Formats: sequence, structure tokens, C-alpha cells
Amino acid sequence: MSVATTELTGRHFLKEIDFTRPELLHLVDLAAELKAAKRAGTETPRLAGREIALIFEKSSTRTRCAFEVGAFDQGAHVTYLDPTGSQLGHKESIADTAQVLGRMFDAIEYRGTAQSDVETLARHAGVPVYNGLSSEWHPTQMLADLLTMREHTGKPFDELAYAFVGDGRYNMGRSLLVTGAIMGCDVRLITPPQLRPPQDVIALAHELAAASGARITISDDVADVRGVDVVHTDVWVSMGESHDVWLQRATLLTPYQVNAALMARTGNPDVAFMHCLPAFHDTQTVIGREIAAATGISGGLEVTDEVFRSPASIVFDQAENRLHTIKAVLVATLS
Repeated sequence: MSVATTELTGRHFLKEIDFTRPELLHLVDLAAELKAAKRAGTETPRLAGREIALIFEKSSTRTRCAFEVGAFDQGAHVTYLDPTGSQLGHKESIADTAQVLGRMFDAIEYRGTAQSDVETLARHAGVPVYNGLSSEWHPTQMLADLLTMREHTGKPFDELAYAFVGDGRYNMGRSLLVTGAIMGCDVRLITPPQLRPPQDVIALAHELAAASGARITISDDVADVRGVDVVHTDVWVSMGESHDVWLQRATLLTPYQVNAALMARTGNPDVAFMHCLPAFHDTQTVIGREIAAATGISGGLEVTDEVFRSPASIVFDQAENRLHTIKAVLVATLS
């Protein structure tokens, strides 16, 4: 396996702008090489003897498994700390915990709510810190999304067009907007005006686009999906929000549901559908049934089951690529 010479050793990955366009491209290329090597049975472990702490204040399937399997494939060991597994934020400050863990581990992953928490860990740990998700940013997901879109379309990023449709205020809407701006993509953020990202994020995207040649569209009109290669969405409600909020959010966002009609609006017979998962596309889960009961919507919330299970859906390719891209981050920053 060839590994490019881009020097990322010791770097944090807290938000998308931590890395330049060439550095992000290097990580996507490295992930593709690691993916091919794993499938061919020729992967070379580069992280023997490394120890990685995984802090999860929010539950996870893909992020946790990707960090664990990626580390194991590369010969590293992990320690998983759930909300009850450490004193973080309860009896010990984040800064103090960072200094303790930084003396025992070679790197720390953190998945929680506040971006400020992962930034505090990075300031005090003395080892690379990775953001597994915060309310504001989802940088490891962006690497997986870039790899998946390139695999599916075969296009260089400056020829790629994609839309995010739904609630644009939080990590996926923000991250897809800013990442596309860095990479020179044609990015459409399609969301009700009251659910747009903060103005400073929009301004950052336009600043990055001016440097990269990216095209930025922020709209409340679903007709603006016309011509895109990929449609993205994310959940409309977060766990812990009241049923009243669920109903209000569903009422506001129903015109932005990713359904067969919206996919047809792209005018692209090869358009793909992506979702970071989990998705409320049916009522086969406890939460799915609760949301359906609260909102009266039973055929899928942010995406219909028809689209989710259609040939256009590449959500499971996207999920698998969390492994290969997170592994690339570990190899690039620790080997």
C-alpha cells in the first residue's frame, strides 16, 4: 500500500476546517487505499502498541464500531468510556480528565454535545483528539461522505453537486455546507429559513467557497435539488425533545421530506440518497413508533421507506466507509 507524504502526525480533528483541501483529499485517498487493502487481505498494521481512549457521552453504533475495528485492524488497543465509565464532567473537569488520559493514551476520541468540550480536551490532552460528533460539527462523517460520493459518482469534487434537505441548524447541515465549500463542490442547503445554520457558519462557507471555487446555494425551495448527484438528509428530531416539538418540527419539515417526488425533481436518473443514520424511515423501532404516533406520519419521517430501500440509497456503503475513513485519520495522525 502506498501512503502519500502529507504530514498529519499529531494533529487534532475537531472540525472540518482543521484540515486544508489537500489534507482532506489525502485522507480520502488514504481511506480508499486502506479499504482496498482490507478487502484484499493485504493490510499492514501501522499502529501496534498505540492506545486510544474512546469517550462516548452519546450512544453510537457506527462511530464506536468504526473507531474500534479501525484501531484493531491497525494493531492498536482501545478503552471505551460510556457516560457512567469515567468522572468526566461529574467529579472531574474536562480539562483535568484530558491531562490524565493524555498521560495514558496516544489519542482520544470524544462524542458528546458541546463543541467546546472536545475543544477543551484538545487544549489539555497533549495528544491528538478526534471529534466523533458534537451538536455543531461531524468531521469524521464528512470524510465518509466524501469517499462515498466519489465512489458512487466517479467525479472529482469540483464537479460534484449535492444537496442537504431538512433541518440545517445542526452538525450535518453545517458540516456538509462547509466541507463542500472547502472541496470546491456545488452545495445546496435546502431548509426552512428559520432552520438555517447560524450566520457565522454561512459566512464561513462563502469565504471558503471564494477560495476553492465552490458554488453555495442556501434556499427554502426543494426545486433547487435540480441537477444534483446526491441528496442528503438527517433526522428532524433529537432524542429528549418533547412530543410537542416533534409535531411542530414535522409540520414545518414535511415539505422537505426526501420522497420519490423529491428525488425525481433532481432530473438525474442516477441520483443517490445518503443519510448518516439512524433514520426514521419506518416504524420498526421504538422511537420510530413513538414519532409516528406523535406526528401522525407513518410512512417515514425525514425519508420515506420507499427511498431508503430503493436502489438509489447508498446509506450502507456510506456507513461502511465510516470505518475506512476513521482508520485513515488514525493512521495519518498516529503512525
